[in-house]
Amino acid sequence: MSDNNNGGIQRPDGKVKAIDTDYQIGQDNIALKVGPLGLDIHNRVFAISGLSVVLFVVLTLAFRESVEPFFSGLRGWLVSNMDWFFMSAGNIFVVVCLALIVTPLGRVRIGGTEATPDYSYAGWLAMLFAAGMGIGLVFFGVSEPMSHFSAALGGVTMENGVRTDWAPLDGAVGDNATAQALGMAATIYHWALHPWSIYALLALGLAIFSFNKGLPLTMRSIFYPLFGERVWGWTGHIIDILAVVATVFGLATSLGYGASQAATGLNFLFGIPVTETTQVVLIVIITSLALVSVIAGLDSGVKRLSEINMGLAALLLLFVIVVGPTAAILSGFFHNIVSYLEYLPSLSMPFGREDLNYSQGWTAFYWAWWISWSPFVGMFIARVSRGRSVREFITCVILIPSTVCVLWMTAFGGTAISQYVNDGYKAVFDADLPLKLFAMLDVMPLAEITSFVGIILIVVFFITSADSGSLVIDTIAAGGKVDAPMPQRIFWCSFAGLVAIALMLGGGLAAAQAMAVTTGLPFTLVLLVATLSLLKGLISEPRPAKK
Repeated sequence: MSDNNNGGIQRPDGKVKAIDTDYQIGQDNIALKVGPLGLDIHNRVFAISGLSVVLFVVLTLAFRESVEPFFSGLRGWLVSNMDWFFMSAGNIFVVVCLALIVTPLGRVRIGGTEATPDYSYAGWLAMLFAAGMGIGLVFFGVSEPMSHFSAALGGVTMENGVRTDWAPLDGAVGDNATAQALGMAATIYHWALHPWSIYALLALGLAIFSFNKGLPLTMRSIFYPLFGERVWGWTGHIIDILAVVATVFGLATSLGYGASQAATGLNFLFGIPVTETTQVVLIVIITSLALVSVIAGLDSGVKRLSEINMGLAALLLLFVIVVGPTAAILSGFFHNIVSYLEYLPSLSMPFGREDLNYSQGWTAFYWAWWISWSPFVGMFIARVSRGRSVREFITCVILIPSTVCVLWMTAFGGTAISQYVNDGYKAVFDADLPLKLFAMLDVMPLAEITSFVGIILIVVFFITSADSGSLVIDTIAAGGKVDAPMPQRIFWCSFAGLVAIALMLGGGLAAAQAMAVTTGLPFTLVLLVATLSLLKGLISEPRPAKK
């Protein structure tokens, strides 16, 4: 561990097993002044990742007519041929995380045996949750449970010996109760243990190798136990470049979903046309607001916005629980957890699946999307988690957000299903994905107010994602420095908005989804190797004495 330049990373408190290396954080960086602006960038990582994304944006905008079918075909090929790989990797991540909770390795403390948390539980959980699931929960909270319920209710359909329906597993033709249980279980499977295990493992690896081992806060540091000093060369450069590119496209996918739903909500409330122009203007406005948050900094920007957004989300959730079918939601919360655990072995089986539209079109895409997001979410969680024990970290990062996701999906999705089954209200059933939330709120009291709150939630989640995403990308592209000059974060925040616009113009959500899957595939390999390296690193760490 270097004693001179620690890149803004706080020194350990108490005992740690630091890695002895002569590498100085930022030693390969180029530091220069451009007028009043300062730059401090890793020459190879910044240049190659930045140029790769610029080239992609230029080609996408130059060949708009041929881009959309290409992206659609690419996404289809990847999820059809690599679904088993994504699903198997997801299962491995869950098993490793649960094992860390119950083994003695759970006593290792991030930042040293005497380290104390930098943030309160409320602030910490708000930040990790807003970064990890924000826009997705608002977009899919109603649409996914209703989609799986309706597909399950329709049962299995065959054409020329090929299954064409989208029902999970074998469906539940004509059985409302079973279809609802299966639909909610299929939704929770995508939003609970598996995605949060992906985030938790990468975040833990980054935190341990930075705060305990004294290495830069970049992806390459996790691989030191396996590759040694080679991580400072091209082996590490490639890992960090993949992390930057995966983060940019994973973030752009989420921004695309957010812009699509925000535009749909504005059309629903105010009649504003849902056009490419509307969505591009939304991305520009919200990226500009994200820049304000970037300039405000981590504590004043992301933390404050995350807490505000969690408050708004909690109010909307409470409103739906109180005004909606309260008893059904509260009982459904426990029933859905039981259904999830009951169907989990079948839903997570990577091989021999007959429900290919569900397992490939939904699950494989989700896993690739979560993995492409993992450098962003993982590094952000790592930065704000110093002082937590591994057991506390894994428990909070996996179980608490998973529980909140179950409650959210039960309240919003369960209410929409209840409206269809008990009230005969079919608008949500028939609506397009981005419109389902607003169709559900439309028949509840204060519909215009709650729909507007929904749009505000999307916008603020959009801002926190763009802000914290630019923070993470900049840290990697600055060689692990967390105190790099502000103009670099402004550059990456603007860049993420430009990529989202390019994807929106070049092929819409199909393009965004294709790039998320494409970048998620190589990064799945990176995560699997990183998991092995993390375990080696944890075994060597001293543990606080039992109290």
